[in-house]
Amino acid sequence: MYSAEISRTSPSAFLFVIDQSGSMDERMETEQTKAQFVADVLNKTLYQLVIRCTRSEGVRNYFDVGVIGYGGDTVRSGFAGALSGSILHPLSDIEANPLRIEERTKRVPDGAGGLVDQKTKFPVWFEATSAGGTPMSAAMRKAAEALVEWCDAHPDSYPPTIIHVTDGQSTDGDPTGIADALRQLSTNDGQCLLFNLHISTGGGQPVVFPASDAGLDDYGRLLLNMSSPFPAHLITPAKDKGYVSVSSESRFFGYKAGYEAIVDFFDIGTRASNLR
Repeated sequence: MYSAEISRTSPSAFLFVIDQSGSMDERMETEQTKAQFVADVLNKTLYQLVIRCTRSEGVRNYFDVGVIGYGGDTVRSGFAGALSGSILHPLSDIEANPLRIEERTKRVPDGAGGLVDQKTKFPVWFEATSAGGTPMSAAMRKAAEALVEWCDAHPDSYPPTIIHVTDGQSTDGDPTGIADALRQLSTNDGQCLLFNLHISTGGGQPVVFPASDAGLDDYGRLLLNMSSPFPAHLITPAKDKGYVSVSSESRFFGYKAGYEAIVDFFDIGTRASNLR
């Protein structure tokens, strides 16, 4: 299982499910709101996927990619403009249709021991918003609807990966049942992978990639149980980032994560083996 080659004729899929409820307007250590920070990390992740899949002839469609945003009483595509009509899109369509290209400044080494400002282009596909409640169950249902169709159309592909980011509890009922059904969707290569990340500005020690529910409260246990076991090919990338205790017993789950763990979660979660 989880060994299918990923190619243009047999792509995989990434679906990002992002909490955009009102509490996402709380500020992080970076001075950005949680919504802004997660949007930046997601947009950077999309750009890195594009770069990773670009060859001399252009972007190869190794992945179909989608975003679902949920907040208030709405669950919708996280894309606007030309990409808003459906949830999942070939990666070349993502590359061709950013909402805008921003110019940002980052600090880079100057070669003499110091740092200098460097202008860089930053494509934006996903906007930061935050309002209302947390319809997590409806968001999981929307994801399942999109991925049932995708799995039926790609029976021999590496199964889809769902990366879900939230900062609060569901306001439309217990999402466990629909999350279980989502994880049980499958291709011939295995079941869908559901990775859950809870983010917090409250401080305290985050729990990232645990092998048990020790130290978790009831809500942490709920999200842990909604999460898939750690895929074997992601264990080494996680260890390389310092998560040395990760094993096949771990769940791909993080609780009360700060900004560093958020970046790592997206980076590790979108690694792919067997690109052809």
